Amino acid sequence: MRLFTAGLITETNTFAPWPTGRRGFSENGPFHGDATTHGRDAETGVLAAAWKDLAARDGIAFAESLFAHAQPSGTAVQSVYEEYRDEILSDLKSRGPFDIALFFLHGAMVSAGCDDCEGDILARARAILGPEAKIGALLDPHCHLTPQMIEAADAIVLIKEYPHIDYLERGRELYDICVRAVRKECRPVMRLFDCRMIGFYPTTSEPMAGFVRLMKQAETRPGVLSVSFGHGFPWGDTPETGSKVLVVADGDAVLAETVASEVGHAIYDARKVLLPRYPDINRALDQARNCKGVAVLADAADNAGGGAPSDNVALLKAMLDAGVDRAVFGCIWDPVTVQACAEAGVGATFPLRIGGKCGPASGAPLDVIATVRAVVPNHSQKDLGPARCPMGDAVWLEIGGIDVVVMSVRTQTFSPDAFTGLGIDLASKKIIALKSSWHFQASFGPIAEKLIPVATPGALQMDFAAIAYRKKRDLEFYPRIADPLRRD
Repeated sequence: MRLFTAGLITETNTFAPWPTGRRGFSENGPFHGDATTHGRDAETGVLAAAWKDLAARDGIAFAESLFAHAQPSGTAVQSVYEEYRDEILSDLKSRGPFDIALFFLHGAMVSAGCDDCEGDILARARAILGPEAKIGALLDPHCHLTPQMIEAADAIVLIKEYPHIDYLERGRELYDICVRAVRKECRPVMRLFDCRMIGFYPTTSEPMAGFVRLMKQAETRPGVLSVSFGHGFPWGDTPETGSKVLVVADGDAVLAETVASEVGHAIYDARKVLLPRYPDINRALDQARNCKGVAVLADAADNAGGGAPSDNVALLKAMLDAGVDRAVFGCIWDPVTVQACAEAGVGATFPLRIGGKCGPASGAPLDVIATVRAVVPNHSQKDLGPARCPMGDAVWLEIGGIDVVVMSVRTQTFSPDAFTGLGIDLASKKIIALKSSWHFQASFGPIAEKLIPVATPGALQMDFAAIAYRKKRDLEFYPRIADPLRRD
């Protein structure tokens, strides 16, 4: 038996003004067939290595092709997408035949000429491999599940948790289904249920935590191989944008359809509770001041993990105006500021203009007097799982009573070592303000008394009914329509 693996990952915010090109894919890779040896600090390499280890255990010949990842941003440059896609497909054709092809994809990648890059890759892979080979895809839950993906693949498994702490577990699940299928031990069939919702669904609190349990419970039913909830990516305008349940069953399409409907209707019936309702900046700061322990404020609308620039400083300005101290704020993407501070050197105090550089979602810049406390080249932070996330050159600035981290490589804030790696003592802080929508919870949750996502200005607004979709096929969705499935 022979196994082929590859990955091409980015999450496309079609409303972001700047494209995702070669430079975006070069900040942590790409890996041209060597992710398992040279990419072990990256999520792509971590999963590729796990598949390689499983194949070695089972006596399966293993081949790896391109693994490439770019931070979420705007529409992918068509020529770059085609170059990476064609590298994968060329390897698949020239190094074959293969019994199994496993792909680590996102599910919400859009290029200038293709609204469904993952479906395009899977369909082309099917044309090369033929009908007998088994094709599996691991997707991010913030994906657009499309008919083309379902038709081309034998099994699609989605990460269940948000934060995505279970991607290795789900990758092993996908491997198991596909290997068993080749051995004729199962016959995967897939069915979708469209919840006709647009939303945002962290799984660390109820009711979404309960729905994760419900999916896992459904997987114990005879004949059910996998149950996934595709949250959808609200800021990607495609024909299939939306929240859907995907079930993989063993040869039983009726069972797959039934389970998908049951889980989908349960999620739909909780739609009003699931709709995010965040406090504005002033209310969030009041809540933080009333905490006896550490309060973590999430600048959710300016999250690089959703394609935002990460240089909106409205929350930082409000904290300074309110006289907040014993606080940290980060991480702001502002390479110009990083360069100026590195030139000035540690200990320098001087006027500085921070943020507000990329466009309307960036808001106004902030003029401050800052002292440079540390400069760290090639800084990084713990990512989800065992991977590391590059931040580029980074600086620690002291502005009033707030320690501020500015970086040169755009990413969201995942982990406390984004701060402590620069020498900042988080144990002395009462407020930690960071740029992320929810992935931060995995590492900051254990040290916080209260997690407070804030309704800040920025590119990722949670008023889903007001998003100006042009391509989405079905515009009768919740919350734009109160009851699109007519359940009430």
